[in-house]
Amino acid sequence: MFNHLQKLTLYYDGACPLCQAEILFLEGRNQDGLLNFIDINSERFDPLVIGVSCEQALANMYGQYADGRLIHGAAVFPEAYRRANLPFLAWLFSRKALQPLFQFAYQLFAKNRHQISRIFGPIALRFVKARS
Repeated sequence: MFNHLQKLTLYYDGACPLCQAEILFLEGRNQDGLLNFIDINSERFDPLVIGVSCEQALANMYGQYADGRLIHGAAVFPEAYRRANLPFLAWLFSRKALQPLFQFAYQLFAKNRHQISRIFGPIALRFVKARS
């Protein structure tokens, strides 16, 4: 269905249970193979090759198209959801009028993700694993 889309690699914090839950959810929807996932805490994450430091990746969500172009922040989510065949979420997260709100919310989450994940992460992970 989305074969015209470039593959997108998502760089995520594997130490964050909520981030893990989101990645597991997207992996389960990745039937077209248009998403790759790299934990920024793993040896697969090479800041020199990607051009994004670990600190930058922890502060903001990053994605990289197959052609090497980087995207970050709230712009990553509609692209990921589009490739995971989630058209409503892709549409919602791509609304220009909502981008400042999504960017602000993501920045707030990124700064506090470990505290937030301690509360909601285990529930989210159990939910996603049960649905897999």
